[in-house]
Amino acid sequence: MKDTYQRNIDYLRISVTDRCNFRCRYCMPPEETAVLTGRELLNDEEILEIAEAAVSLGIRKFKVTGGEPLIRPGVPELIGNLKRLPGAEQVTLTTNGSLLPDQLEALRANGLDTVNISLDTLDRERFAHLTGQDALLRVLEGIRKAQEAGLRVKINTVLRRDENEEEWHSIALLAKDRPLDVRFIELMPIGAGRGLHGVSGEAVYERLRLRYPDVEPDRGIHGNGPAVYVHIPGWQGSVGFISAVHRKFCAACNRLRLTSDGSLKPCLCYAERIDLKPLLRSSEYAGEDKKEQRRRILRQEIRKAVLLKPAEHCFEEPSGISETRKMWEIGG
Repeated sequence: MKDTYQRNIDYLRISVTDRCNFRCRYCMPPEETAVLTGRELLNDEEILEIAEAAVSLGIRKFKVTGGEPLIRPGVPELIGNLKRLPGAEQVTLTTNGSLLPDQLEALRANGLDTVNISLDTLDRERFAHLTGQDALLRVLEGIRKAQEAGLRVKINTVLRRDENEEEWHSIALLAKDRPLDVRFIELMPIGAGRGLHGVSGEAVYERLRLRYPDVEPDRGIHGNGPAVYVHIPGWQGSVGFISAVHRKFCAACNRLRLTSDGSLKPCLCYAERIDLKPLLRSSEYAGEDKKEQRRRILRQEIRKAVLLKPAEHCFEEPSGISETRKMWEIGG
């Protein structure tokens, strides 16, 4: 599918829950709580019906997110069903990693391609402070087991001034002796992230370059996202930068977002969305005999969402951000 700016839209992020077992301060701080009930969430059949219509229009890659997606029962099986859709090429998962060890076997058996694991500190006490859970050892176990299972692993790190900024090097070193990617993601001014002070990708890169003058661009294919990668000779993995605020990558944007309550979002920055749930639950279109009619309308709504994609976000000018929902409500 092409949007009005001739970008090829082939990637759908699917949030399966707004709930999380962590309370990360820039995402779902302790004073905030997930609000959706089970009935308000899309069920597996509805997610798959949307995904099937999306694949028929050219979506080839899916990312399963939350909240914390592994809180939702049956996520490995849902991933398997997404992977088996004719035309689907890749299904990846973003998780905080705490529940990964127990579900890894099922995820691998269902064809998961890549797992992205959020990790903002290697200090156990700081981890408990930042997330509300003493779960660092569990997350590190998930990383190790995912690699042992043959999954491609990416570490997502958000650095903040006066919190974990000085840990950039210790976290980057995870890529030295392991074939994984460490990506430094700029803090986005959405939800609880507004008013907090992140660290730019450029600042981290300059520190990396000063310490490792022979760092070089890594032009290999690492996935579907906007990260720019570098490689340090002798390291097994690579280091990436997702600089949403300071270095726009909107010209290459290839994605839509499906929220856990059934809205398609053309852009993370803005409030515009298309609610698909009324169609899926309308008595007018209920039943197997109306499936083709639902599919036709779903395709129309997906195309409409693609055509609503803006030229670019405005994270560098927070006053222009119209999205008022929190990151965990949107799906990141």
